[in-house]
Amino acid sequence: MSQTRSFYSAQQELRAAFKRLERILPARLASGLRWLRHPASRWARLPAGLVLIVGGVFSFLPVLGIWMLPLGLMLIAADVPFLQRPMARFAMWIIERVERWQARRPN
Repeated sequence: MSQTRSFYSAQQELRAAFKRLERILPARLASGLRWLRHPASRWARLPAGLVLIVGGVFSFLPVLGIWMLPLGLMLIAADVPFLQRPMARFAMWIIERVERWQARRPN
């Protein structure tokens, strides 16, 4: 019973991290991420996650960036239960830093 409850709370944490990330992303990226999170998009989500991870590894190249690595891991975590909680907590930590930075930045 506790494993099932733990699993669902990890899923909920990851879902909350995705929703919070969608709020700070531009509308087109947020809608693409929302589509990838949909259960029917699993076969697109896994390759997209792998491509983002590889792109993050090659972040020294133009256009690619280190931001791709955690996003790819989050997409993979949607289907891999033991990654859900660590990726959700990492994503929330990063999002909090970005939001603080945006709040301090002059407009």
